[in-house]
Amino acid sequence: MKYLIARFHLSPNTEVVRDLLADTAGEAGFESFEETSAGLDGYVQEQLFDRQALDEGIAAFPIPDTKIDYSLEEAEDKDWNQAWEDEGFDPIVVKNKCIIYDAKRPLPDFTSLSPGALSIAIDARQAFGTGTHETTRMIVETLLSIDLHDKRVLDCGCGTGILGIAASKMGASSIVAYDIDEWSVENTSHNAAINQAENIEVLLGDAHVLSHVSGVFDIVMANINRNTLLADMHAFKDVMASGAYLILSGFYEDDIPMLVNKASELGLEYHSKRSSGEWRCLVFR
Repeated sequence: MKYLIARFHLSPNTEVVRDLLADTAGEAGFESFEETSAGLDGYVQEQLFDRQALDEGIAAFPIPDTKIDYSLEEAEDKDWNQAWEDEGFDPIVVKNKCIIYDAKRPLPDFTSLSPGALSIAIDARQAFGTGTHETTRMIVETLLSIDLHDKRVLDCGCGTGILGIAASKMGASSIVAYDIDEWSVENTSHNAAINQAENIEVLLGDAHVLSHVSGVFDIVMANINRNTLLADMHAFKDVMASGAYLILSGFYEDDIPMLVNKASELGLEYHSKRSSGEWRCLVFR
């Protein structure tokens, strides 16, 4: 994935201004920030960058007499996750019914888990989703609470493929997964092979790929940022079967009213909510 760096110059360069700017830039797709002597450096995937939203947010900045300028440049095209990938991650147990472990490490001890517990090996390569993040764990927890046998599942923004693999091991009949990132598509295919999940089809693209997918789904899940969820929810609804579940995560408590309102507009009913730290997961029917 290609990243852009926005170098923000702030006056005054205070903590409050930096925090508010980070919130504003987050609405435009930015993922992370570093403080600098001039203000902030922000990092955003080129495909997710909404420059209009950023400029409008800066123009409507809530602190009067604040001056914000920025320049854009392409970030070095490298594996930003390399150090983390080399270190790996410790096994994650979800509800004592599923263990997610680093494929590069020895097989963990399963003896303390419930009989029939699932095991998922993940070799993370430049993609999001190992179970270490609260949003991933909440969706896995939600899947464990649903009978997936013979169900058709859609994984939107698949990352490492962990959610589709979990669905496959829980008895789903078939899974379609897609991501805008070539590395994620490759990593999902790789991890599906490791886990012998042969019923996962992986596509490259955004929600527009759904126009080329036939049939409807019993479970649709998306662990993506709030703005993308709002923009793509209509596409999710269009491929949902009668009585299907829509499982969403990747957002905060303050984002929930917007997501619930959008879902209601589309005829989706609120079902349940999960919380973990500052992150939230919503389920609609």
